[in-house]
Amino acid sequence: MIRLGPAGVPISAKGSSSVDGIKRCAELGLNAMELEFVRGVKMSVDVAKEVGKVAKQLDVALSIHAPYYINLTSAEAPKIAASERMIADTLSRAAAMDAVVIAIHAGWYGKLNPEQATEQMITKFTKLAKLSEQRGWDNVKIGTETTGRMSQWGTLDEILELCKAVPQCMPVIDWAHLYARAGGNIDYTAILDKVKRFKHLHCHFEGIKFSSKAPGTGNELSHTPINGHPPFEPLAREIVKRKLDVTIIAEGPTLEQDSLKMKRIFEKLGHSFG
Repeated sequence: MIRLGPAGVPISAKGSSSVDGIKRCAELGLNAMELEFVRGVKMSVDVAKEVGKVAKQLDVALSIHAPYYINLTSAEAPKIAASERMIADTLSRAAAMDAVVIAIHAGWYGKLNPEQATEQMITKFTKLAKLSEQRGWDNVKIGTETTGRMSQWGTLDEILELCKAVPQCMPVIDWAHLYARAGGNIDYTAILDKVKRFKHLHCHFEGIKFSSKAPGTGNELSHTPINGHPPFEPLAREIVKRKLDVTIIAEGPTLEQDSLKMKRIFEKLGHSFG
């Protein structure tokens, strides 16, 4: 199944609440929405339960983007503890609303080399997965997102190593981040081959501006509406050809407009959304 939706409440929604956003997604023929907890976890568990009820009624699959402030590789113990609390708080709300996955920017390399950073991520996410099981939140996947800057932990290979060690973890593939980090290059076939063991893929897609000082490297600068950088249609062709079970969240500034643009491309390729 292919699910499409925006990162946050659609711009065209009548109100600004998550329920307003879910209802607008359903009106537009979209079937997913990612709640943005990027400035902090401010939703109560009770409200999360109500949000989940509406989403289930309207068949809109939910996910949550965890706060941006998370850094599990910080050199400061209080920052790591705060990061763990934010992830736990996000998981609790995700479980209450029956969200599929939470998406996390997990941290920066800092003074660690990539191997050391990955080892620390495995240690921290193993601890979080155990807490999740104890609290009954393990119906929610812990998603670590591919990152768009060379200083950030989160190459696809690093994330796949984490997922192998911690089964509750899954990759959240931000295609534009991979494109930026590789200096404006992307091989959809090779990437999808790497993640073929996952029954469901959760993805972000948007246009992106980036800087590059050396071949094959780059740093994300800002998200833009879908504009061919990276190109979407080749990815859509691969998804349809492989009959993938995938959710794609539009993270560009035009939200539902990009989601509908992706939907039209899938329909052009012969996919029916029912």
